[in-house]
Amino acid sequence: MLAQALRTLPIGIAYATWGGLGIILTTVIGVLVFKQKPDMAAIVGIALIVIGVVVINGFSKMSGHG
Repeated sequence: MLAQALRTLPIGIAYATWGGLGIILTTVIGVLVFKQKPDMAAIVGIALIVIGVVVINGFSKMSGHG
């Protein structure tokens, strides 16, 4: 799916989104499957990553391909 996204998105935006989603999904799996409980530092860190991805996708002026 990342390769498909790179056809229309700049690599920085695509990778930030891909990485952010990977971190969130890994955390959700850890909570649901392995019964892990994220501490406040983990929650704040994940929130900052999500905020960063939203800012990049919503406000960045980076142009697409070509």
